Amino acid sequence: MTLTTVLKRIYGFTRPYRSRLALALLSSMVASLLWLTVPLGLRELLDAVFEVGDRSLLNTIALVLLGIFVLQAAFGFAGSYILEWIGERMVTDLRMSLYKQLHRLGLKFFSEQRLGEITSRLTNDVGSVRSAATSSLSEALTQTISLVGSLGLMVALNWRLSAVIFITVPFVTIATRYFGEKIKKLSRTVQDRLADTTSIAEESLSAVREVKSFARETFETDRYNTSAETLFQTARQRALLSNIFWSSIGFSFLLLMVMIFWFGGTEVLAGRLTTGDLVAFIFYAFNIARSVGGMSRLYTTFNTAAGASERIFELLDSVPEINDQPDAVPMPSINGQVSLNNVNFSYDDKRPILSDISLQVSPGELIAVVGASGAGKTTLLNLIPRFYDVNSGSITIDGIDIRTVTQQSLRAQIGLVPQEIHLFGSSILENIRYGKLDATKEEVIEAAKAANAHEFISDYPESYEAQIGERGVKLSGGQRQRIAIARAILKNPAILLLDEATSALDSESEAVVQEALERLMQNRTSFVIAHRLSTIRSASRIVVLESGRIVEVGNHEQLLLQNGVYARLHSMQEFAT
Repeated sequence: MTLTTVLKRIYGFTRPYRSRLALALLSSMVASLLWLTVPLGLRELLDAVFEVGDRSLLNTIALVLLGIFVLQAAFGFAGSYILEWIGERMVTDLRMSLYKQLHRLGLKFFSEQRLGEITSRLTNDVGSVRSAATSSLSEALTQTISLVGSLGLMVALNWRLSAVIFITVPFVTIATRYFGEKIKKLSRTVQDRLADTTSIAEESLSAVREVKSFARETFETDRYNTSAETLFQTARQRALLSNIFWSSIGFSFLLLMVMIFWFGGTEVLAGRLTTGDLVAFIFYAFNIARSVGGMSRLYTTFNTAAGASERIFELLDSVPEINDQPDAVPMPSINGQVSLNNVNFSYDDKRPILSDISLQVSPGELIAVVGASGAGKTTLLNLIPRFYDVNSGSITIDGIDIRTVTQQSLRAQIGLVPQEIHLFGSSILENIRYGKLDATKEEVIEAAKAANAHEFISDYPESYEAQIGERGVKLSGGQRQRIAIARAILKNPAILLLDEATSALDSESEAVVQEALERLMQNRTSFVIAHRLSTIRSASRIVVLESGRIVEVGNHEQLLLQNGVYARLHSMQEFAT
């Protein structure tokens, strides 16, 4: 993606603010044009003193210059402020678009990306774009006007002396193109290294309990330091290249200034320039040097932003693997009849995970899904709310193919209590209310009571307002599960998907959680990945998976009598009593 293409996409976010942008650019343009008149005023001021000796003219010119300075400052302020506002607004819009896009992407995307990498794009990369999208736009405009205006006025003052300026044009052009591409590539690499470093920190800090239990603090610190050092070395290379570029441009203009002083002096001595003309010319030369130096830095800034923007636009251009069909309709109120018809699924189109799955489930049935690790149990449950789409076959709910309805309306009627409970780092009240955002506190309390959570919540001095820490670290495993169950009860779904995780709990906690689960499953179609024999025995039917296929279906006693896969799993004590 070329720099021009990237910048077009970046500034495409300014379209909603075109009127403000036009006003800002006009103000900046007027301020720059006013500044270009200052050397001419100085020329007249000097000529009035040295050539004419007119004190009255001197006073008049000084007052005019003062007025120009006041106007230039006012227009400069207005242009810069409005452009800064537009830039910050644009970056905010970009950040919101990126975050919305992340929520459009499916589970497959997140299973293939590191969380730190995603976070880096949302924070660091957008932050890099900000520098190109705020003050840089204003500076680019003012520097361009200053450069072009100064060149034009210099030619008008003395074309012979102006010709000296153009000696540097080929050098500046070649250097800009050469260094610009290299800086852009290094900037992209810096953003990648920064994402790697962020990912390491994210992973390590989120698993701090494991780090400490294995006494791996030094290992994790060394791992982070190594990545940070790699980031530093890449950033150092970029800084070195950028400063070589800036210094080369600056040095070339210092040499140019020497030539202007010498040649300009000869022009004054020859009578082709006045003293005021030479001073004005030198001011314009300084303007050009400042503008070219500023634009060189801007070019580096834009290339840095382009490297970060490429990573952002890669995300924005990512196509969600799960999409609503153009004619998708909202899912009607679900009764709970679920049919899986010859379902086949694989994550990579190579190794099949589920093969020829057919199952008819009546409303209110409790289906226990069992099988050895890797049999496809979790995958089967993930297909029902369309976290993934089947490769072939179909899944219908109440006779409606789930691919023909909107994802949001489908998932709004399906409850999920996963094995790994995720709670937000806020209050207990807010975590339970996540199941129904407009729920009253009384409804939250009723859900907590049904989940056997009200008692331990009431033990906190803050009660439901108690903060539970990142990922609910202040709660025990059983307490986290009961919060998740309360959240599901509040949602009141027609279909429940439960990855039962009571095996890691102590007997007392398990009994309380199991009671809450049984209350949750009443009068709902439920699919349970079962690890407990008590759950399996209470199931309407047990579905046994092996290598992605349904090999047995029946209740506990029927399957034991078949003396097949289920009986073998039972005899190997795959199920806890």
